Amino acid sequence: MKKVGIIMGSDSDMPVVEKAIKVLDDFGIPYYVHVYSAHRTPEQAREFSRNARKDGYGALICAAGMAAHLAGAVAANTTVPVIGIPVKSSLEGLDALLSTVQMPSGIPVATVAINGAANAAFLAAEIISVGDDELAKKLDARRKADADAVLAKDAVIVAKYNG
Repeated sequence: MKKVGIIMGSDSDMPVVEKAIKVLDDFGIPYYVHVYSAHRTPEQAREFSRNARKDGYGALICAAGMAAHLAGAVAANTTVPVIGIPVKSSLEGLDALLSTVQMPSGIPVATVAINGAANAAFLAAEIISVGDDELAKKLDARRKADADAVLAKDAVIVAKYNG
C-alpha cells in the first residue's frame, strides 16, 4: 500500500493534523509526519517533495496557517497529489484558505475546509484506493456505516415527531 506524507508548517498545527492521523489509522494506511516550513526549512520541504514518489508516497497532506505557502511549495516539487489543509489562525483561517486554494495552472493543490484534516485523510485514502481494491472496500464499508447511522437517527426522529 502506498503511504501518505503529512507535513505541517509548525508543531502548533498538530491538534488539527491528529484528526487526519486518526482517519489514516482507522483505515490502516501507513503515514510519515514531518514539520517543515515553506519559509524556515524550504530545502527540507523541497527535498521531501522531490523524493515523494520514489519513496512510495501516494498522496501528501500539507497543513499550514496564515500565509500557508507549504502546500503550494510542496506541489511545485512533485506530481504526487497534494492536499492542503488551511489551518485556522489569523483572520479565522480565511488567509490560509485563500493561500492554499489559489494555485497557478499546472500546480494543483486539492484543498479541504479550514481545519478539515479528517477530509484530507479521506481524500488521500480515496486517491490511494484507485490502485488498492482492499482499501476501496474499506472506504465503501465506511460510507455504508455512516449512511446507516444517519438512517437510524432518522428513524428515531420520524417515530418521535411523525408518529
